[in-house]
Amino acid sequence: MALRPKFDIESMFAERKAAGKYVKICAPMVRYSQLAFRRLVRRHGVDIAYTPMIVSDSFVKSARAREADFTTCSHDTPVVAQFAACNTSDFTKASSLIAPYVDAVDLNCGCPQKWAMQDGIGAHLISKPELIADMVQSARRNLNIPVSIKIRLRETTKDTVELCRRAEQMGVAWLAVHGRTPKERRCPVHFEEILAVKDALSVPVIANGDIFSLNDANQVVQRTRVDGVMSARGLLANPALFEGAPLTPKNVVEEYVTEAIQTGTSVHIMHHHVIFMLDKLFGRIERQEFNRLSSNAAVIAYLQSNFDMQFSIPQLTLRKKQDLNSGNELLRMQIRNRKAHEYGGGSGSGSGSGSGGGDRFAICIKN
Repeated sequence: MALRPKFDIESMFAERKAAGKYVKICAPMVRYSQLAFRRLVRRHGVDIAYTPMIVSDSFVKSARAREADFTTCSHDTPVVAQFAACNTSDFTKASSLIAPYVDAVDLNCGCPQKWAMQDGIGAHLISKPELIADMVQSARRNLNIPVSIKIRLRETTKDTVELCRRAEQMGVAWLAVHGRTPKERRCPVHFEEILAVKDALSVPVIANGDIFSLNDANQVVQRTRVDGVMSARGLLANPALFEGAPLTPKNVVEEYVTEAIQTGTSVHIMHHHVIFMLDKLFGRIERQEFNRLSSNAAVIAYLQSNFDMQFSIPQLTLRKKQDLNSGNELLRMQIRNRKAHEYGGGSGSGSGSGSGGGDRFAICIKN
């Protein structure tokens, strides 16, 4: 597959602002914002979709991790690849590897999960503004695509604004702010702090947190004057929320299942997405019955029988995932990496090695 032209995300922000509109974004979601879901939400009001958070050191060291963590296609645009990193080298190397296939890269400074904090990634980074600045600056020097960051709030508004200003000085193209601290979970979002960040910066600012409907998004923009809004859980429950749909329309579920099967999404992930989308329609017994389904064919049969859904999926795509390689739906392209010593691929556990000692960089690319 020939590399597609880059999408100019910065121009999109400028054009929407000039028109009095805002950019609608699908957040990075571990396991869930994969190719099939990104393609789906873009058809239903999303302007930009992020990949799941990718751990940069594994991505650099392991061909298997690269193949598992990132799948794309010629129509997967605009797309932003998000990395978690605890040092400048890993972030820069991982970003350089993925840069030919995405429109921007993002540094995760917001994941509050315990394991991430202990590993020195995610929201742990907001306590290290100098490190964030170094990571951004290094990536900017080495890439020809935009670099952004996504953060959570620091303990004070002053500290949050200071962090964001420093990132802007180092060259971030835009910045997403989840309006809670790493310790906060389901408490109300601090929109006043997002407004403070917006007022302090010149680059576009994205608001994240508790966007469950189009009305929520509109109200957040009114309160914060941000350039974009980012939704995670809201889009999982209703991929058509930016179109104003109160619940996931039946045709959207049909589209997702078709996309998931044709792009080789695991039945486990597809199953979870359908549960999220139909959550308000499932009772306890229905949920238990659906949770027992373990194959694509069983999921399709259940949705046809219980929700009168219709699917037009070639028989080929209902076979085991490894059999898809012989069909037109899937093209697996092996791309030789640069020399192993440049990216450290030859020494990492799980890495393959080529005849010249270099690592083999496998990205799963679909037509």
